Amino acid sequence: MSKTIVAVIGCGTIANNAHIPAYMANKDAEIKYFCDIRKERAEKAVEQYGCGTAVEDYQVILQDSDVVAVSICTPNNVHAKIAIDCMRAGKHVLCEKPAARTYREALEMQKVQHETGMTLNIGVVNRFNKGVNIIKQMIESGELGELYHVVVSFRAHRSIPGLGGDFTTKAVAGGGALIDWGVHYLDIVMYCAGDPRPKTVTGQAYSKLGKDMQNYAYLNMWAGPPNYEGSYDVDDFVTAMIRTEGPSISVNGAWAQNIGVEETYIDFLGDKAGIRLQYGQEFTLYSAKYGALIESTPNYPKTNAFQEEIDGFITGIHSGEKLSSHIDTVILTAQMIEAIYQSSEESREISLTEAGVAPA
Repeated sequence: MSKTIVAVIGCGTIANNAHIPAYMANKDAEIKYFCDIRKERAEKAVEQYGCGTAVEDYQVILQDSDVVAVSICTPNNVHAKIAIDCMRAGKHVLCEKPAARTYREALEMQKVQHETGMTLNIGVVNRFNKGVNIIKQMIESGELGELYHVVVSFRAHRSIPGLGGDFTTKAVAGGGALIDWGVHYLDIVMYCAGDPRPKTVTGQAYSKLGKDMQNYAYLNMWAGPPNYEGSYDVDDFVTAMIRTEGPSISVNGAWAQNIGVEETYIDFLGDKAGIRLQYGQEFTLYSAKYGALIESTPNYPKTNAFQEEIDGFITGIHSGEKLSSHIDTVILTAQMIEAIYQSSEESREISLTEAGVAPA
């Protein structure tokens, strides 16, 4: 098989830390373009990786018939437009999470994917995590019994990224802690539970600690330094309750809170056993047998989830295999996030059969 010609659109942190190294390590992929509206970042990538051409307008990529696949690693506000343009130009797409700023934008992306037949995978990389997949297998095999509830916690002390920048500007990001961090946690739950359709959502999102940007205290800031002339109109804390056709889900998440203990875990509660997954780390199984309480931490070979994601994307383009990160499954998470924000704004429970949040 000849190499799959790839373009990377957006040459920021996620591209350099994950997508580009994974393509470079894939023997069946070749990067032809690095694209960024700040062309110096694309030029830096060309120099660093020793391949490709730097461009600042992705239209160049659309017009090149050699390019088969594209990674979109841009801010959220252009995910939908670039993905749609790429698919209509005959390019397969891996778009970083979240799929888009809003559920409606994600639905439009899904519609164009169905129309064109091109691949549209979303960067929910935890679906390629070895530990997460073991948990999924344990749930499916019945080891936990009935999975009746899942507890989601992504709470940090002071972790607002890039205060005053793209991450804290709703018009760009679509939201704050929920759409940035929560998308990963909710997607893990959905994946492990078999992607059950959500039914009702109630939630509340708060924008508290970051609003007074000048007086926001922190030790370090990813995507910083702060821009005090910028915007902060997104959530830094969110709480929610979701009913699905499977387990119910409770959510507590924070970029910033006045509690100095970080709690980043997911608890899967079954009537036979339970699992606590420490996000990005190992998990512990809790059960009871023979009148004794049992606690075990499985050991398994770790894999690079981003590499698995990129490898699956490239392989799937040629095999036609529909991966679990396909827009058709990931769109459920976009639907839940939209409903949480809507519930918060309208101070009521949202039914997922209502106009505006109807199932895809």
